[in-house]
Amino acid sequence: MNKIAFIFPGQGAQYFGMGRDFYEQFDVSRNVYEEAGRLTGLDIKSLCFEENSQLSLTEYTQIAMMVTSHAILQAVREQGLEASIHAGLSLGEYNALLASSVISFEAACRLVRKRGVYMQQAVPVGIGTMAAVLGLSEKATEQELTKIDGVVQIANYNCPGQVVISGEVKAVERAKEKLLLAGAKRVISLNVSGPFHSKLLKGAGDKLGEELEPIVVNSIKVPYVSNVTANLVTDEKEVKDLLKQQVYSSVRWKQSVERMIQWGAEVFIEIGPGKTLTGFMKKINRDVKAYHIETISDMNQVFKELKEAGVCCREKLL
Repeated sequence: MNKIAFIFPGQGAQYFGMGRDFYEQFDVSRNVYEEAGRLTGLDIKSLCFEENSQLSLTEYTQIAMMVTSHAILQAVREQGLEASIHAGLSLGEYNALLASSVISFEAACRLVRKRGVYMQQAVPVGIGTMAAVLGLSEKATEQELTKIDGVVQIANYNCPGQVVISGEVKAVERAKEKLLLAGAKRVISLNVSGPFHSKLLKGAGDKLGEELEPIVVNSIKVPYVSNVTANLVTDEKEVKDLLKQQVYSSVRWKQSVERMIQWGAEVFIEIGPGKTLTGFMKKINRDVKAYHIETISDMNQVFKELKEAGVCCREKLL
């Protein structure tokens, strides 16, 4: 039986109109948006579907992305597709937790809303930044960063030949120069509101840790992979500390995918806005099948291809 993995995107893939077709055609998806609005007090539908200035702000982006990916997941599941393992990049890890029923939707809304606010407020604008490094090995990048004064570290291990660095503006600028001299093909400054997944976000992680304390964490029946460790989380007692650390730790996405493949995942389906993770998959391992679902048309096409391939999911043949 082909083991299916659901993977969920992070911040940066958002756009106006995301999830609208699922909202309009699936009651289970519509219910997610409406429940999220009730729980957060935000007009989630307007935030996701209509042009506005808030969607680009971290404190709003994160809740909008999480809700949209979860709404799409509900429609996918209603059509009979389930996965054997889950993972998500950065913010997307909360969708993985939801997919594995580790936390409730109410808890996810509360945590993601607070996470976005804390990450937005953690570092004053102009103090920190991020940059994508293309065409240089992880080891070479890590070695060059050790030579830089100030805070700069790898924030994301996305795929072979692509990492993201994060830290203080001056340190990142110096790193860009050194990395190009070391052989990087390109180093691209990112238009972000903060130095995410760096030690500068430690304060935001600590605040999130306080929010996590009263949250009920359920036993893990369907495994998910942690961004921090790139390993399967099997003990629910680890969940809160890993989510706290995730805010200021490197996202080991490439390693997470490799771990899922080692575990036995053969079909990866990205659920949510964009197809960034699907693109990474092609660079991490071309031997596994990768699909993405962000529209109903995508979902129908994926179901068609899986059926033709005779892919089973649990006890049901699509």
